[in-house]
Amino acid sequence: MIGSRSHQTRIRGFVPGLILAPLFFVALAFLAKFGVIGMSGGMRTTLVFALLVTLMLTGMPISIALGLTVLVFMFTLTQVDPQTVALKLFTGIEKFEIMAIPFFILAGNFLTHGGVARRMINFATSMIGHWHGGLGLAGVMACALFAAVSGSSPATVVAIGSIILPAMVKQGFPSRFGAGVVTTSGALGILIPPSIVMVMYAVATAGIVVQGPNGQTVSSASVGQLFIAGVVPGLMLATMLGLTTWYRAWKNDYPRMPKAPWSERIRALIDSFWGLFLIVLVLGGIYTGMFTPTEAAAMSAVYAFVIAVFVYRDIGWKEVPKILLDSASMSAMLLYIITNAVLFSFLMTSEQIPQQMASWMIGMGLGWVGFLLLVNILLLLAGNVMEPSSIVLIMAPILFPVAAKLGIDPVHFGILIVVNMEVGMCHPPVGLNLYVASGITRMGITELTVAVWPWLLTMLVFLVLVTYIPEISLVLPKWLGVVK
Repeated sequence: MIGSRSHQTRIRGFVPGLILAPLFFVALAFLAKFGVIGMSGGMRTTLVFALLVTLMLTGMPISIALGLTVLVFMFTLTQVDPQTVALKLFTGIEKFEIMAIPFFILAGNFLTHGGVARRMINFATSMIGHWHGGLGLAGVMACALFAAVSGSSPATVVAIGSIILPAMVKQGFPSRFGAGVVTTSGALGILIPPSIVMVMYAVATAGIVVQGPNGQTVSSASVGQLFIAGVVPGLMLATMLGLTTWYRAWKNDYPRMPKAPWSERIRALIDSFWGLFLIVLVLGGIYTGMFTPTEAAAMSAVYAFVIAVFVYRDIGWKEVPKILLDSASMSAMLLYIITNAVLFSFLMTSEQIPQQMASWMIGMGLGWVGFLLLVNILLLLAGNVMEPSSIVLIMAPILFPVAAKLGIDPVHFGILIVVNMEVGMCHPPVGLNLYVASGITRMGITELTVAVWPWLLTMLVFLVLVTYIPEISLVLPKWLGVVK
């Protein structure tokens, strides 16, 4: 009881300090504005990040913390016209690529509520269910297939996990085993294209042109380049997660299913054809030049609606308005974050913070090997307190110019960031996949964290491979001529 009271006393003492800290930084900014104190470039940079971090620690939504940080800094320490700020708020989302986000969200919601996931699971089970850990392996394969049509990691966990986890428990698998498989395999949703996080990276770095190590001009990666670059890493990670699943099932002698005859496999393939064809429609349409990634997103939304409502008939007309409303709500939230992140990126550019960081790192002799290690540590730490979209929108405009200056390919760097986001979605305290899986399995976050460790370690090994073997990300884009 005494220990509990002392702990509560410490918390009460910490809260006022947490609230006063942002006010202290704002006061410093105003003192500098009126010339009471001097402030060097390094101090100004420190003030920006200190104010942002303290605002987030108070529990304020990240989007609002971003906006307040930018407004305070611009109105006190710069001579930027307020009309420029207002203009940036509107023009920040006037990018054609951003339109892909709400369309992919809508397509994912139609596919999640429809019977596409169930049919993909049946197909995967018929193909590999007779191997060790059959249903677990089918879960990995089904997550990979659904990832290729949804673009969202939580949506993949919900769609596949809600069906396959009860079946695994019923067949005799430990609940922790199933939870570990689906939670980590669901992260493939943002690596296997199409990917909402890849779109966000392309949006966050769009228009940034920097000089490479030899003075050459380096521009940011496009959505199409990132999509094709994600294919090989996505399949590679799915294979590694499948091998981890197979080994643990073989070691513990988990249940296997009877081998399905080819007639059953063909029947399952035909049944899931309309869902699987969306993969061909989106990726094939992009790389044959039929339509842009944004147009592909619109096509996928319409196609998902048609097959869910008219072909499979798993969604009734009464459910459509709710799906539309949920999609609009999620899209509005992401677009608001993007708007404020664009403002923050404008502030970074006007203060030349990325250029200063690049000069400082090169001056310290930090090569691309050390820089990428630093980036991985930074992004993994950020994954402890922030969700992926916010991390990408804040960090990508800062880190990309430094990476380009060190000769790191923009497409490789984008895939590296996406893989870091995958890992962040599978570990506490804010791993989205953990919370989604917790709702499905009724397991606590601590128990889920223990459950995902074998697969999470596999993902960390994969992260090292992607980081230091750029060809994993670049081999397919180079082969197709998308990247030189």
